[in-house]
Amino acid sequence: MDKKRSDCPISCSLDILGDKWSLLIIRDVMLRGKMSYSEFLNSEERIATNILVSRLTILEGEKILVKDVSPENKSKYIYSLTQKGADLLPIIIELMDWGAKYNKNCPRKELGQRIKKDKAAVVRELSEVLKHKVK
Repeated sequence: MDKKRSDCPISCSLDILGDKWSLLIIRDVMLRGKMSYSEFLNSEERIATNILVSRLTILEGEKILVKDVSPENKSKYIYSLTQKGADLLPIIIELMDWGAKYNKNCPRKELGQRIKKDKAAVVRELSEVLKHKVK
């Protein structure tokens, strides 16, 4: 992304990921195995079509996601994480942990329970899985 507010690494990261939807799309690819536009559209958060297109374009432009033609359906695209995207795993895990810890409306599900018990082990395990999926 060419525009930036400052030289602060947090600010620069937020220029790319600081909207409401980008990290949820990354979560869906990373942890829920979603790959297609229609799968993202059907996520529980109910993203609008125009916002989804915009965020996918930004994430692809930033080389966080890569878009390929689906091998099963040549008229459909699928999205995969790049290494740059996979490197966001610890951040996603920390946000999950923080959200469950401080928001009573976000109970810990199975993955959240594992994170609470041994966060480092979960990050190692998921990093290994993602290693074989990145483009």
